[in-house]
Amino acid sequence: MYFIRKLVSTGALLFIALCSHAQHQELNEHPKTWNGEKTLSQDTTSFLSAFSRGKFTGHFRYFYMNTNNEKGLSDYHAQAAGGGLQYHTALFHGFQFGVSGFFVFNVGSSNLTIPDSSTKQLNRYEIGLYDITDPSNTKNIDRLEELFIRYSKYNITLTVGRQLMNTPFINLQDGRMRPTEIEGVDGIYKKKKTKIEAAYIYQLSPRSTVEWYNIGESIGLYPSGVNQDGTKSQYKGNLESKGILLGGISQEVGKEIKLQLWNQFTENIFNSVFFQADYSRVLKNKSKLIAGFQTIHQQIIHHGGNEDPTKTYFQKGASSHTYGAKFGWENKRWQFSANYNRITKHGRYLMPREWGRDPFFTFLPRERNEGLGNVHAYVVKGGYAIPKQPLKIQAAWGYYQLPDPTNFELNKYGMPSYSQLNIDLRYELQGFFKGWDLQVLYVNKESQGHTHNNNKYVINKVNMDQWNLVLNFHY
Repeated sequence: MYFIRKLVSTGALLFIALCSHAQHQELNEHPKTWNGEKTLSQDTTSFLSAFSRGKFTGHFRYFYMNTNNEKGLSDYHAQAAGGGLQYHTALFHGFQFGVSGFFVFNVGSSNLTIPDSSTKQLNRYEIGLYDITDPSNTKNIDRLEELFIRYSKYNITLTVGRQLMNTPFINLQDGRMRPTEIEGVDGIYKKKKTKIEAAYIYQLSPRSTVEWYNIGESIGLYPSGVNQDGTKSQYKGNLESKGILLGGISQEVGKEIKLQLWNQFTENIFNSVFFQADYSRVLKNKSKLIAGFQTIHQQIIHHGGNEDPTKTYFQKGASSHTYGAKFGWENKRWQFSANYNRITKHGRYLMPREWGRDPFFTFLPRERNEGLGNVHAYVVKGGYAIPKQPLKIQAAWGYYQLPDPTNFELNKYGMPSYSQLNIDLRYELQGFFKGWDLQVLYVNKESQGHTHNNNKYVINKVNMDQWNLVLNFHY
């Protein structure tokens, strides 16, 4: 009877997900986690009318993930299904109220609490579908996500409360069941070719968690690696910060150039400056050339979060610098690009993984270069949209030259040099099944450096492949 009930519940949730958008949107896009019909843009005549004319949107997701490691090491799989609702009122004298929540169920997974027998390493990827802070919690996973008041008028939007954000350093990283959310005050001014954003953030609920944390508490929820001397990092629960001040400006220059400048000040811990320039030139055959340059500089503030060097996030005197470039060509069907990123050997590039994914041109889903210094990364990408069909095929291959995994000063997580292949298929169903969205992502990573015959530098890092199947329904 238990098996029958489990089968029925699994089938029901899968049906919801099927009758139920793909992941990894670009960082310069407005958050699209909820893709349903938007609320009215004009003001309503009363407070009651604002609520009665508000809009509900929904999102259901089914996610299957399977990681196959090198022979002799543990393999893992997980299936999760869940759904949520979002409600936004209509405008009333420029004001709007919004709220959303989401739940997740485990519908068939490996036991993610059992470490690999030979390396004693816990699961890395599949646990992200549930609660990374408690691997045993795969049943009680729900989160009140958005809860805000917004004011919009005269090209200005001011949002106070829990909300979505998509910036180079703090972003959705929507590659599991639910994205990262922030709580704070966010103001945006947008007119013609200029966009200015300023925010104060005092809480986050990172991807793959269910609680809300202040800024210091949010750092270290994910695995924290090692200090520069090779000892285990101890900054989890030991960092103090009053919040994040974030400012950014985007400016279009003519029809071909777009500039971005961002500064993120994390009080008492570190400061990061990001600059990016994008160039796009339309050719006679309606295709276009694209190019870009970006750079990031980071500097420690005070003691990096804690006066005790064994419990701080940034070590004394630490700084980092990165720069990258891309060049490509695209038309309505094809996309090609060559991408490069360099993290200099001045120090590790550090950005809490709980807050978002890397903003580098060379980023590929399922791996990051955060926590590293002295890196050369090379990535080629290609994509094809099938004519008259809502099907897109994308492929990317990257080579990442990293410091030796025993070079703790520049390699925080013991990651060897590697190559990575991603193949990504996305299909949006039409007609009777409009609203459905399917993604299949295949990832292969191979070691290209020394692992010192130590499988802790291999498991869930290199010599592995992974399959992902994601089904979404938005309404």
